[in-house]
Amino acid sequence: MYARAAAALTSVTGSVVVAVLVLPGTAQAADGSDRQVVIAHRGASAYAPENTLEAVDKADELGISWVENDVQRTKDGALVVIHDNTLARTTNVEQLYPDRAPWNVRDFTAAEIAKLDAGSWKGAQFTGARIPTLHQYLERVDHNRQRLLLEIKSPELYPGIEDQILRQLGRDGWLRHSRVKHRLIVQSFSADSVRTVHQRRPDIKTGFLGTPAVADLPAYAKFADQINPSHTTISAGYVDAVHALKGPHDKPLEVFTWTVNDTANAVKAIGFGVDGIITNNPDVVRDAVDAMSY
Repeated sequence: MYARAAAALTSVTGSVVVAVLVLPGTAQAADGSDRQVVIAHRGASAYAPENTLEAVDKADELGISWVENDVQRTKDGALVVIHDNTLARTTNVEQLYPDRAPWNVRDFTAAEIAKLDAGSWKGAQFTGARIPTLHQYLERVDHNRQRLLLEIKSPELYPGIEDQILRQLGRDGWLRHSRVKHRLIVQSFSADSVRTVHQRRPDIKTGFLGTPAVADLPAYAKFADQINPSHTTISAGYVDAVHALKGPHDKPLEVFTWTVNDTANAVKAIGFGVDGIITNNPDVVRDAVDAMSY
């Protein structure tokens, strides 16, 4: 949404009331509506172990159509969905492989990673959750009729991963016109990686993760459809500067901001005019968006 929203929170008998003024000139957001898109960060990661199929399903249960994930590569070349470069924080790798520190994803085979418990750290009810392959993840997102914001994680560690991801997307039907047009965005903190995806498949919508200087935005607009910054780094003026430029598909650049997990910061981001909000708590942010929409 490119409209500027002016919001105030008022407590009335214990309830939150949101007053909003929306100026004319709105444009369609990434989901085809004229409101902010809510993206479940690593799935609904506040409620289920991040980047697992369980987190995808929880987002679906909450009625969230967009999910975000992170893709890396194993020692033997398999694409897996995990955020950290190491396996230590979100799995029991230290117990299963105590002599393999620092437990880098790229130092383990797909078969070894498939044995890891990626759920117990989040709660006993998630014991046995696994790190999915990208193929498994794509299948689940498609089964749920969801949409995917795919992050290429640390591509400098995995030469050629962009082409490999594109091949997997193709094998799983995600490069069909209807899905590319409505259900897929590829992003990265690496400008080179985003540029590579755009060069290989210029039809795919792409996003750069970060907050480039306003003077540098025209260079990013040559290969990125979105500028996706941390919510702590932006202002209404910055969002306006991004929206003033057109990207490679001749449409105004969009802003998906991250990681917003509470109502107050969601309202603030909406007031800045962002197009999407990436969040661990998609229900909380969705409720804020609903409250500020007609």
